[in-house]
Amino acid sequence: MAAMLLSALDQTVVSVALPSIVGELGGLERLPWVVTVYLVTSMAVTPLWGKVSDLYGRRVVVQSAIAVFVVGSVLCGVAQSVWQLIVFRGVQGLGAGGLFVLALAVIADVVPPERRGRYQGMFGAVFGLASVVGPLVGGWFTDGPGWRWIFLINVPVGLLALVATAIGLRLRSPQRPHTVDFAGAALVAGAVVCALLYLNWSGDAYGWAAPASLALAAGAVVLAALFVWAETRAVEPVIPMRLFRNPVFGIGALFGLLAGAAMFAGIVYLPLYFQAVMGMSSTRSGLAMLPAMFGLTLTSIASGQLISKSGKYKAFPVSGAALLVVTMLLLSRLTADTPYWQIGVYAFLFGAGVGLVMQPVITAVQNSVPPQDIGAATSAANFFQRMGSAIGVALLGTVLTSRVSDRLADLGQDTVRAADKGVTALHRLPEPARGDALDGYARAMGDMFLVCVLLVGIALVVSFFLKEMPRASEQDAAPPAREAPATD
Repeated sequence: MAAMLLSALDQTVVSVALPSIVGELGGLERLPWVVTVYLVTSMAVTPLWGKVSDLYGRRVVVQSAIAVFVVGSVLCGVAQSVWQLIVFRGVQGLGAGGLFVLALAVIADVVPPERRGRYQGMFGAVFGLASVVGPLVGGWFTDGPGWRWIFLINVPVGLLALVATAIGLRLRSPQRPHTVDFAGAALVAGAVVCALLYLNWSGDAYGWAAPASLALAAGAVVLAALFVWAETRAVEPVIPMRLFRNPVFGIGALFGLLAGAAMFAGIVYLPLYFQAVMGMSSTRSGLAMLPAMFGLTLTSIASGQLISKSGKYKAFPVSGAALLVVTMLLLSRLTADTPYWQIGVYAFLFGAGVGLVMQPVITAVQNSVPPQDIGAATSAANFFQRMGSAIGVALLGTVLTSRVSDRLADLGQDTVRAADKGVTALHRLPEPARGDALDGYARAMGDMFLVCVLLVGIALVVSFFLKEMPRASEQDAAPPAREAPATD
């Protein structure tokens, strides 16, 4: 849980500190890379961490990921320029890519199948809690001891996780010859980097059809094709292609890709609504997300308990996707005059839907593969969820920017220029321009949530094809926790 907390917090905690970072380090035009490089590096290495843990043992690989993350955090906390911060965030992302997926893989190692859903539900609650309260924590540190403590606070938590794994984690190391698929790791990393750079740069910086943008898109497609070709020939592939012949894994990966896109739309853009339309500070907008945290925690833990008791999991992604469709429809009707109590209800429903779709799919995937593939299967399923989140945030950001421009175009050039300067400038407009601008911004966000309805609707259809498989027996599970210490 400590390792997962580290990974999940740093996905959202930094965004609210960016204005303070600019004020101290400068480099406004390069600031988006502080967020983007963490996302790129953490996603690119996720499959590699899972596969390496299958080959060399979970314990030493978990400790390595924690150590890399802690070192990256210390470097970020002492960075003296934006370029240094960007490079050190990349180092931090390399470790973060292993923290989340390896925590889930360890649970599959040490917990028998009939109890696994309960633990996965608790871990899902930790991830959701960290994602939702990340902006609140970031705002508190930024307004208090300073933005550098956003990174430095990871050090004691990381050391706690290292001590816990050193004392309490007892797993056998694999006793078989093995090789590492460096070619596959490089190809998947290159494909991810090209795809995310295309999505992050093309909309604002270059244009979707510019030569540089098309070169990135072509690079992503070519590298992805080469990756598939290389994995079919690798002795120990990073993502074994045989996993896609498993109906649970294939459907689960597609479902995670679609649901992840809509899931992070709420986590990222609901706080933006609170700040842009309702005029909240970053700290208050984090507090306003508490109903989503409660909903996510409740359904994540409850679904895990029910899966442990019954061994059935299909009902949860189906009902969660259906609930998200309804919630996104409700969010698409937001206006500048919508009262907070109403938005709080929507946020609770959103969190409840996310809690139902996140962990049950991972549990289903782990239950459908042999023990030697648990790390690779878990990391691959998580990889597609994170890829969906990255694609969703980028594409929905483009939709929002476009719809804001269209909605405000008729309100005059002063309003358009104010929107270009940021959400604070909108609140400085005189009435009635201010009210019209905020209402236009709210309706533009509603248009964006309508796109989420489409994404989650497709995910709902996909969820009906998820196969309900019998729970693996204890004899087929990985060795229990109380084994002799690993010989690392």
